[in-house]
Amino acid sequence: QVQLVESGGGLVQPGGSLRLSCSASGSIFVIYAMGWYRQAPGKQRELVAVITAGGSTNYADSVKGRFTISIDYVKNTVYLQMNKLKPEDTAVYYCNGDLRGSGSGRKDYWGQGTQVTVSS
Repeated sequence: QVQLVESGGGLVQPGGSLRLSCSASGSIFVIYAMGWYRQAPGKQRELVAVITAGGSTNYADSVKGRFTISIDYVKNTVYLQMNKLKPEDTAVYYCNGDLRGSGSGRKDYWGQGTQVTVSS
């Protein structure tokens, strides 16, 4: 059974930085892509950043130049380095994995979410 577990959320002042981590555990055969989404109160979940197996990245316009996504294939862990945080970045951040695990086909997996609050 594949599981995604996030960590690294918390409270930070505007202009500060946080680094989110998401570790994928279980019998994983292929990682096609991993990414981060976020959902603020009263809003729909939105894509923040995604990285493919080939290393291509895509970012939401609102985070370009401030956030960086990276992946460690040895640890099956994806990171989101968030710099110059703004109050509007406040949301629950969810890790997503486009993976193929043992005994299953290609599927989307989600973490439980981690809260990021940007406030003075």
